Amino acid sequence: MQKKVVEPVLKVIFLGGVGEIGKNMTALEFGGDIIIIDCGSTFPTADTPGVDLIIPDPAYLLLNKDKIRGIVVTHGHEDHIGSIPYFLKECNVPVYGTRLTLALIENKLREMHIDNAQLNVVQPGNVISLGRAFKVEFVKVSHSIAGSCALSISTPVGVVFHTGDFKVDYTPIDGNMIDLQRIAEIGKQGVLLLLCESTNVERSGTSMSEATVGRSMRNIFNENKDRRLIIATFASNIHRLQQVIDLAAEFGRKVAFSGRSMINVAECAARIGELRLDRSQIVDIEKVKNINDRDLVILTTGSQGEPMSALTRMAADDFSKVKLGFNDTVILSAHPIPGNERMVYTVINNIYRHGARVIYESLAELHVSGHACRDELSLIHALLKPQYFIPVHGEHRHLQKHAELAVAMGELPSHIIITDIGDCVYVSHKTFRIGEQVASGSLLVDGLGVGDTDSSVLRDRKHLAEDGLLIAVICIDELSGTVSAIDITSRGFAYDKDNEEFFEKCREDVHRILSNFDLRECDRATLNNTIRKELKNYIFKKTRRSPMILPMVIDC
Repeated sequence: MQKKVVEPVLKVIFLGGVGEIGKNMTALEFGGDIIIIDCGSTFPTADTPGVDLIIPDPAYLLLNKDKIRGIVVTHGHEDHIGSIPYFLKECNVPVYGTRLTLALIENKLREMHIDNAQLNVVQPGNVISLGRAFKVEFVKVSHSIAGSCALSISTPVGVVFHTGDFKVDYTPIDGNMIDLQRIAEIGKQGVLLLLCESTNVERSGTSMSEATVGRSMRNIFNENKDRRLIIATFASNIHRLQQVIDLAAEFGRKVAFSGRSMINVAECAARIGELRLDRSQIVDIEKVKNINDRDLVILTTGSQGEPMSALTRMAADDFSKVKLGFNDTVILSAHPIPGNERMVYTVINNIYRHGARVIYESLAELHVSGHACRDELSLIHALLKPQYFIPVHGEHRHLQKHAELAVAMGELPSHIIITDIGDCVYVSHKTFRIGEQVASGSLLVDGLGVGDTDSSVLRDRKHLAEDGLLIAVICIDELSGTVSAIDITSRGFAYDKDNEEFFEKCREDVHRILSNFDLRECDRATLNNTIRKELKNYIFKKTRRSPMILPMVIDC
């Protein structure tokens, strides 16, 4: 009887960036080799109070760390590089990316005192070999940060093409267009699997060119020649910064950078030649008070209304270096990320209170997306003609809409899979299916702790934030076993001095509970639980509130 030949398959493992926008991380595994595509993070939400950062859980990769041949990075945005320092602490593998991408990673490593990382600079067009199974070609694409690349990955079963984040910009600021010719050549040679971003799949047509913003900015410079300009944008958008710097030079203005990330990114990009500037044109933010309004542009963070950003603090009159006034024009050159609208409009309202003018997206073309819209996505599908397709970089609605677009382009529904975090997809010329789930999820970074802030901690934080805290301190004489004092205080629940009668009733209730126990012999854990339960019921009955209750029984 002839033995059945088992066809080798490629495993595509999704650890982040599907079913969500953020913390992108995908692994390819073949035989004894694994490569990782991107290693990103996302920012906390209202459901994660006190958390600094959210990163993918790398448990599966750490179990197979001996197989990992390297991390290939598509570009330098936080959702693609933010968790690299945390991963390298656990698994020091080579990292490959363009100059700006690695420079931004290097800044992060320096902050976390990691000095033994293996950072390898590549350029568009370079091909690197990782292990015996993988060859990775970096392909130039346009995006809202310089140095962005797609990845054409040759494997023993065929080519996997990962677009990274991209758009088709025919008039890019740096003059280097997306390499559609090379993408078409790769398509002609044959693509087994396409992994394509889905962020703007719901938007018809094409995204506008970054040059559009430059024209709007020029009009603003012309119309505000005697006023100080304060421009808030994403620090990572080097091309946007370059346009503002060039216009400032043309109009005879100095430029000051405000905000930690703005200063860091500008210095980093200038050091490697991605940002061209005349050092004599740059002025320290500490010295802007000495410069006439008509001679100054301030580039700042805070376009998303982030609570501690420079612009938010200016608007709240909490930024000593810059005080807003009637001769200021503030430009928000960014679209509010969904969920940030309220914070952004709060900042706008606060700026208006200072008498300044505000120009934002609904009033002018001050921002263009760095992500491909439907026509651009269709172009990539038409050029690559993949055998199989998995949409990535999007919430579930984006992934579903992108799958529908692929079907409209003639791809077979059976050759498209929508994945979740933890899914492992098996791929070969004859195989395309979801296999086993791998260990996955999210780790919460809280201060120096990684992964030690769990759901119970978050639940307690939300409880404290919503209902406050009530502390009952009971002093017991350890000789006589009698109660010597009961003190009840609260934080975030009720102001003690205005509710003396209520707190006196709480003390009486605690005294009643204690009278049912032999205080010399009873189990303190049982006593604490009883006080907590009885006091909770009493307080809810009287106030319809449920503060966190913390009994503290002390031997005096």
